[in-house]
Amino acid sequence: MKFMLMMHAPRGTGDWSVFKWPPEDLKAHINFMKRFAKELKDAGELVAAEGLAGPDQARVVRAGKGGGPEVTDGPFPEAKEFLAGYWIVDVESPEQAYEIAARASAAPGPGGGPLNLRIEVRQVMSAPPVDL
Repeated sequence: MKFMLMMHAPRGTGDWSVFKWPPEDLKAHINFMKRFAKELKDAGELVAAEGLAGPDQARVVRAGKGGGPEVTDGPFPEAKEFLAGYWIVDVESPEQAYEIAARASAAPGPGGGPLNLRIEVRQVMSAPPVDL
């Protein structure tokens, strides 16, 4: 079963960035993420993982008149959180995905304490039913 684990970070005043952390805290966080990815890969559970650019670089696109793109800033300026990155894991059960999500949530932040960021876990759907 494949699951997408989406890490949500606090928007704060719109300037939340790990790059504003003290250098030693940023290094500890990056090292954690590298070890975490290696552990998942070594266990055969990691399908994909990526960090995402900040919400200031996000755009929302809709089909406009004639089908061309209408591009606006996004995603939602009033949101309290934004999608910071994701993992796709291939595991035997939802419980395994939850365990992995809890480990990701505990990534260290400023001062070395766990961030306890919200990780949304959703199963990746396979193909639609054959009769469709």
